[in-house]
Amino acid sequence: MPELPDYAQHARAHWTKSNAEFTAGTARDRWSRDEIAWGVWKTPESEIGILPDLHGLDVVELGCGTAYFGAWLKKHGARRVVGVDITPAQLDTAREMNEEFGLGLEFIEANAEDVPLSDASFDMAFSEYGASIWCDQYRWIPEAARLLRPGGELIFMRNTDLEMVCSPDDARIAERLIRPLKGMHRLDWFSEGDQSTEFHLSASELFQLLRRTGFDVLDFRQLYASEDSVDHPHYNFVPAAWARQWPSEEIWRARKRVEG
Repeated sequence: MPELPDYAQHARAHWTKSNAEFTAGTARDRWSRDEIAWGVWKTPESEIGILPDLHGLDVVELGCGTAYFGAWLKKHGARRVVGVDITPAQLDTAREMNEEFGLGLEFIEANAEDVPLSDASFDMAFSEYGASIWCDQYRWIPEAARLLRPGGELIFMRNTDLEMVCSPDDARIAERLIRPLKGMHRLDWFSEGDQSTEFHLSASELFQLLRRTGFDVLDFRQLYASEDSVDHPHYNFVPAAWARQWPSEEIWRARKRVEG
């Protein structure tokens, strides 16, 4: 694998630690479920209805982590699911779960900005808080376009603009604007000696990037926590009470244009 940029190295270190402390312990529960549930608030796909018919599709999950979402996509009809991630510990957990549940997923240790797979190999590229926030949008979105066949779809979940502009560097989210949205791109976070880097473009800039990269935006949803949601035990920087008032998560669905 080519040498990783500094932010990808930060991400790998962060998720190696998180795998040991949290994600490996939750993987089996998530792989065992059949219902697709999105994000921190576990919003059911049955309520959102944003995914296409998955039957027979070849899917690449960019930044798959422990690949529970890829497992759900396979259970719901995807023909082939390939998970791409840079963190060996996360991939080890994913492989262990794949062997246990026998779903036949494939895994590649690689940066989602530079995937060692052929052009036009997939019908869908997917990311739920994987490449969608941990990779540079100016790199991973064109890479997703390269991997997709004409007419293929890109579907991803990320934080909302509102969440990002209300987020301080080292505390829970506020009920006021903290940082400017204009010019937002790379955000470096420091907490208890742990450095991590996320990427966020405004919805307007992201829309324009998708268009320039050859995509037509088909759908866009902003999600709130439900009335019975409780604070997440790990991702607790956004309390459920905040997310019941303002959207903290959003899903984009775009289709690669068929030229000519």
